Amino acid sequence: MPDTDGKGERSMHEHNDMLQENLEQPIIEVIGMHKWFGDFHVLKDINLKVIPQERIVICGPSGSGKSTMIRCLNRLEEHQKGRIIVDGIELTNDIKNIEKVRAEVGMVFQHFNLFPHLTILENLTLGPIWVRKTPKREAAEAAMRYLEKVRIAEQAEKFPGQLSGGQQQRVAIARSLCMNPKVMLFDEPTSALDPEMIKEVLDVMIDLAEEGMTMLVVTHEMGFAKSVADRVMFMDEGQIVEQNSPQEFFDHPQNDRTRLFLSQIL
Repeated sequence: MPDTDGKGERSMHEHNDMLQENLEQPIIEVIGMHKWFGDFHVLKDINLKVIPQERIVICGPSGSGKSTMIRCLNRLEEHQKGRIIVDGIELTNDIKNIEKVRAEVGMVFQHFNLFPHLTILENLTLGPIWVRKTPKREAAEAAMRYLEKVRIAEQAEKFPGQLSGGQQQRVAIARSLCMNPKVMLFDEPTSALDPEMIKEVLDVMIDLAEEGMTMLVVTHEMGFAKSVADRVMFMDEGQIVEQNSPQEFFDHPQNDRTRLFLSQIL
């Protein structure tokens, strides 16, 4: 639809300018990062820069290190070598820094990790009240806004066990949003869901992407990668083997391992 007052065009230019400006200041930077589980070298020399508002989809075979890598970005897993800097804060053993980073980085897991004995609304207000010291009423109003955003406001007074898997995962996304994160990490958010529930979760993630949320998503949903990602990364054996724009990644994969993987899942 043509934009008669030029506002749309201007905002697009502004978005591009902002991305250009932000090229110099990544919100996440990983430099030469390694991780071991005992003798097993699970991540090998990971280097990554994520700029604000970028959407990255990470794919690869099972056991390739994808989930471990994103779990390192908010210190759910500890790296042993290299540096991880999130929003200007380096992740070390410093508990204060870890807490600061976790307050800015939302995480949505494969299993929903909701508290079964709390209502949906209580699940959402817990973090803001305890971590951000938000007054209870304000936290509840914000929680209702986010439940509306994920299209599930009518379930606020129910308990997680009364909801479908797709609904629970949307609650988990809303819970992360209640903390006003600067970055959202998704660790295979649809892999525990029945096929008919996957779309409702992906639709919510697409809305978030369109609003400019910085997102790193570990997933096998290649349709989502094609429609939403700025960049698709392929990991294998603990390394980033290849990364490119979705079109190039799917149409012209450069590496034999990437080609093999795509031939198996597409």
